Amino acid sequence: MSATADATADSGRHAAGLDIRPATAADWPGMWAILEPVIRAGDTFTWDRSTTEDEARARWFKDAPGQAFVAIQGKEVVGTGELHANQGGGGSHVANAGYMVHPDHAGKGLAKALCAYSLDAAKAAGFRAMQFNAVVESNVRAVAAWQAMGFEVLATIPEAFNHPTLGYVGLKVMYRRL
Repeated sequence: MSATADATADSGRHAAGLDIRPATAADWPGMWAILEPVIRAGDTFTWDRSTTEDEARARWFKDAPGQAFVAIQGKEVVGTGELHANQGGGGSHVANAGYMVHPDHAGKGLAKALCAYSLDAAKAAGFRAMQFNAVVESNVRAVAAWQAMGFEVLATIPEAFNHPTLGYVGLKVMYRRL
């Protein structure tokens, strides 16, 4: 599944000159260049800040029906995401996803485009809904972006995330049907 940008930037589905497609092994260096600073900052993802490159790669690349994907602009990886079942067994019909954007491309609708791609891919894979388990409440841009994409906040777990500069802040559980 590939989504090439056209003229729907307002919906967050695409940004000009952007191609979103499944990731390949050749994309990993560009993906790691985005993931590593986000992981090390520790302010938006619940990953251990000392996660190694090998651990990150194993965690980001998922077996079907999951997938890792990239946003390419020109020849540069400018964003990446991953999609997988939120739970196993009886909960495997609900997807979960995560996205990271290169800081030079933040605020341009790229995260929404990655989200739109993952919603389409999840639906195509047979998932019935998508749930985000841990949206850091101080990441107000992400919360607003996911709400604009149709997600609702089901709950905020108080002080569930130890932010490196703000201390303990809440984690939001967000959900939408596909």
